[in-house]
Amino acid sequence: MFDYHMHSHFSADCSISTEKMVIGAIEKGMEEICFTEHIDYDYPDESIVFEFDLHAYDTEIKELQKKYAERIRIKKGVEIGVQPHLLKRYEELITAEAFDFVICSMHTVERKGLHYGDIFIGKTVEEAYKTYYDELTYCVKNFNQYNVLGHVNLIKRYAKEEVDNNFHTELRELFNVLIPAGKGIELNTSGVRYGLPSGLPSDDILKLYKQCGGEIITVGSDAHRETDIAFQFKESLQLLQTIGFKYITTFDQQKPSFHSIEQLL
Repeated sequence: MFDYHMHSHFSADCSISTEKMVIGAIEKGMEEICFTEHIDYDYPDESIVFEFDLHAYDTEIKELQKKYAERIRIKKGVEIGVQPHLLKRYEELITAEAFDFVICSMHTVERKGLHYGDIFIGKTVEEAYKTYYDELTYCVKNFNQYNVLGHVNLIKRYAKEEVDNNFHTELRELFNVLIPAGKGIELNTSGVRYGLPSGLPSDDILKLYKQCGGEIITVGSDAHRETDIAFQFKESLQLLQTIGFKYITTFDQQKPSFHSIEQLL
């Protein structure tokens, strides 16, 4: 199995060492993992710096790859937090650095952090959702140096109320941009850990992505501690198979490989 969304001490919101995460993945029976450390330029909370020493990261990953070569494959990835005014800066980052895998996520809307709920101030919940999807669609239309979109409906985790609108019109527009460009999405299983009824995105969005022709999909736990690695992976594979997905995807130097869900189950 493959966990394609994991963090370590290189991410500002995690204190666990890379080696401890690797050992945890081996104990969970993982065949391959990808570290996807946070880079969120211009994050609205100045007390948290979502950047890290890229050279030290590269060195540490290479050392672990060598040390554990007989037990697990380890890939070097990154999770970038896009905002409309930062796209050029992220283009320069991805061009300059060698990553196996790039997750394009949105943690900030209108320069306000989703985590703190500021996007909902002065807006209805539906208006906040619409703003979130509009900014995400703008970024996808104007930035293509990534492999998958992370936790597409992350805003759901922070909304205090449910909305009747499923935003499939906005999501279809989003998918109609990224699918022809050879990009994918992830099924991020952390949604259940945070009290949601499903992973991120929810089942209806996964079905819509498939209906739009989407095939590239990764599965990631978004683990910030070793105990959360591979969280609900079997259930997630079964869900994807039920929807009609035949493969999950891994990446090497940003080139995709496809693995049969049926064989993994």
